[in-house]
Amino acid sequence: MVKRFEVIIIGAGAAGMLCAIEAGKRGKKVLIIDHSKKIGEKIRISGGGRCNFTNINTNPSKFISSNPNFCISALKQYTQNDFINLVKKYDIKFHEKKLGQLFCDNSSQQIIDMLLEECKSANVMLKNETSVSSVTKIENEYFIQTNLEDYVCDSLVIASGGLSIPKIGATNFGYQIAKQFNINVIEQNPGLVPLTFQDIFLKNCQKLAGLSLEAIVSFQKMYFEEGMLFTHRGLSGPSILQISSYWKLGEKISINLAPGFNIFNLLEESKLSNPRQDISSIISEFLPKRFAMSLCEDLKISGRIADLSKKMIKEISNSINNWEVKPIGTEGYRTAEVTLGGIDTKELSSKTMMSNKNQGLYFIGEVVDVTGHLGGYNFQWAWSSGYVAGQHV
Repeated sequence: MVKRFEVIIIGAGAAGMLCAIEAGKRGKKVLIIDHSKKIGEKIRISGGGRCNFTNINTNPSKFISSNPNFCISALKQYTQNDFINLVKKYDIKFHEKKLGQLFCDNSSQQIIDMLLEECKSANVMLKNETSVSSVTKIENEYFIQTNLEDYVCDSLVIASGGLSIPKIGATNFGYQIAKQFNINVIEQNPGLVPLTFQDIFLKNCQKLAGLSLEAIVSFQKMYFEEGMLFTHRGLSGPSILQISSYWKLGEKISINLAPGFNIFNLLEESKLSNPRQDISSIISEFLPKRFAMSLCEDLKISGRIADLSKKMIKEISNSINNWEVKPIGTEGYRTAEVTLGGIDTKELSSKTMMSNKNQGLYFIGEVVDVTGHLGGYNFQWAWSSGYVAGQHV
């Protein structure tokens, strides 16, 4: 017995649920299928359990894609303010942390509960712990076989997410469906992910593990000024996660550990004004003492600043204001917050999210080649792309 729905959405994450809600509001008979036991796990763990659900500064420049203009239509159709109004409707208390990032005051579960309640109000049926074994298209209908039942629909929405954080259920399902329907897929890579190192640099990171400081981290023309953290595997923290989405394997990144200070000039001035002062003490005025001592040890310098040559002072200043390091890789999808690449945006309508080749087949959320910066932007893409598809399925 095949059960019929007008719309079937595979994936009950942020994008899938928002799409289902909007389609249900339009009177469509909607089913969401998800293979996980718990619904919205990525929402639940996000923002340290408080869900960084959007960013008040959302605009197309905050997204990475092979077509940077693709996201414009969706972001205009459903803005950050539209989602904020939904959150307010449920009286969920939230706050701005920094740089426009909005977090729940209490728990990310409130966002999940809100979406589930909206699904219920829109008469959306939800089937979790349901695995899709095959998808076929016959004429203008899509047939979906699962481990429990078989379904047929007019509109099929793939909201299965990317490859990041496999322990909560991430799979390559969406990319496989795309390839099955002759849709091009851009190569995927981990995004918003810690960077890893080897040899001496790794030992230094391990020595400083747990130490955080504000830094400007740059790669080519892109830079981010936020916190940076030393870890047992290398470097992490917001500035590193941000640059990881742009960094290319084999290339170096530049780090300014003392934004706003010209260390060379300050050291030269100290040499004149206080020549007997210890070099590590001077560096400790701008950077954590642990780091200052480690840097002096690495450069094999100690003692009074008066005894340091101009060349050595230049080397110290470069190690602080323009520190060039070469990662060997990233921590991978295990800790990546998002997946770069995905369904080629040339294959989709930016106004509807429907496949240009396959009537009634839609792709939304992380599975698409649109990746936001850190800070709530990826959730906003999920809400916006889900909303758009929900208006047209």
